[in-house]
Amino acid sequence: MSEVTAVPLRPIKKGSLTRLWIGVGLAVVAAGGLAWAGTSKSVATNGTADQFLAWHKGQSGVVTTPSGLQYQVLAKGNGPAPTDADVVLVNYKGALRDGSVFDQAQRAPFPVTGVVPGFGEGLKLMPRAAKYRFWIPPALGYGAASPDPKIPANSVLVFDVEMIDFKNQAEIQAQMQQMQAQGAMPGAPPHP
Repeated sequence: MSEVTAVPLRPIKKGSLTRLWIGVGLAVVAAGGLAWAGTSKSVATNGTADQFLAWHKGQSGVVTTPSGLQYQVLAKGNGPAPTDADVVLVNYKGALRDGSVFDQAQRAPFPVTGVVPGFGEGLKLMPRAAKYRFWIPPALGYGAASPDPKIPANSVLVFDVEMIDFKNQAEIQAQMQQMQAQGAMPGAPPHP
């Protein structure tokens, strides 16, 4: 017959089991957070336009309009904003989500209604001296009909825009007629 030696077990300190379960819970939460961070980065860079915009609308400082345009105010500006009847003068840079620039200009004039719908909608939010960033969904941009090989079909367009000034089209026409009458327009006959 063999002898069995009994080893006495020490009692567990009060609260140890609770700390163990809290530690397990924190580990699970941390793992979930890391998985979410990896997934959100993947959606931001590789997801479809709809996935990106759904994820992006929850980012800090991003406002989504009823049409789906997303924008962020980088500098507020002051005064009124342009309307459909206005011509704006802006500095802008257009890029894709990956940061590749497809267009940019300084002091570019154009009518508010002469651009893609999302860009025009965004311009009408901006007072003079404002700086905004727009994320334009494909439906408010070029959609499936891309005008340039640099812009894949159904792309989210990202624009940084600075509103320099804007004037009413009628006011611009009146100024041009006045300049023509004074002979100050390029291509106009010299003033006698």
